[in-house]
Amino acid sequence: MTNDVLISVDSRSGRLSLNRPKAIHALNLAMCQAMIDALLKWRDDDAIEAVIIDHSEGRGFCAGGDIRMLAESGAKDGKEARAFFHTEYRLNHLLFTYPKPIIAFMDGITMGGGVGISQPAKYRVATEHTRFAMPETGIGLFPDVGGGWYLPRLEGRVGVFLALTGARLDGAECLALGLATHYLPSEKLDEAKARIAAHPDRIGGILGELSVTAPPAAVTQHIDKINRLFASDTYEEILAALEADGGEWAVKELAALHSKSPQTCKVALRQLKEGGEMHDFAEQMRQEYAIGSRVVQMHDFLEGVRALIVDKDNSPKWDPAKPEAVTEDWIDAIFAPLPDDEKWTPLT
Repeated sequence: MTNDVLISVDSRSGRLSLNRPKAIHALNLAMCQAMIDALLKWRDDDAIEAVIIDHSEGRGFCAGGDIRMLAESGAKDGKEARAFFHTEYRLNHLLFTYPKPIIAFMDGITMGGGVGISQPAKYRVATEHTRFAMPETGIGLFPDVGGGWYLPRLEGRVGVFLALTGARLDGAECLALGLATHYLPSEKLDEAKARIAAHPDRIGGILGELSVTAPPAAVTQHIDKINRLFASDTYEEILAALEADGGEWAVKELAALHSKSPQTCKVALRQLKEGGEMHDFAEQMRQEYAIGSRVVQMHDFLEGVRALIVDKDNSPKWDPAKPEAVTEDWIDAIFAPLPDDEKWTPLT
């Protein structure tokens, strides 16, 4: 058992508290497996009526997965990275299909893997500390952990905008877009958790009572621009639309996109288009596992981690460097289904 997740039972609720503060509670394989084990045990225990997911000390809810390990594995044979993805995606799917209500307290940095363990929850609580993003285009990975399911189901083209730019949202913006169901001041969280643990039949009412009016959500001022300029499923057309617009907001977002991996941006666009048409979350995770098992060994991910995490020069050299050099065939190869004996499978 790992101390990186604190597992406890409080009255009528189970509680999973992420506990890697120095790593902003980034998930590793042992954490994912420990959470799965606890969730499976509680699933059939009538004394446990709800599950709370939160974090111990620090400014993060969950900053993602163990990126450095993934890159080190990808540079070798990718075996350890695939094992991590396989288990993490099983956790994501278990949460998505869980028969008891889950409450995720996104009080802090909620990125990548943190999105994957909070979005399946029925109740998703944002606070003034929430910083939500899918920043994978900046490290050459892709918006996984169900990003291909959740993002295309947001209003208009907001999901495409978030996937491509890695834009960070605050708690009020998460509430406005439906990424959070409630907005609570952080000083009310302990009370919320204690009351929910004692009365899991009244979760909605308790969160409603403790909620406050969120500040104005800045992203909503840009929805019209997002829907217009990010309308295409072709990356080059989005870049052209932003360039042609020439307004202050468009120029800023165009500059952001020019710093991202063209390969990852094209993967994300196709992933969201196909994910938006899927009817089964397991099907989405199967596709994401096929993508992940490949991109984790490709140049852009290894280079993205080098530039942002290892050398910290923030100057990744993407290859292909230009969007038009990332061909349909290139993307087809990344999306090709894996052989049957290598495919991702949900827990039985």
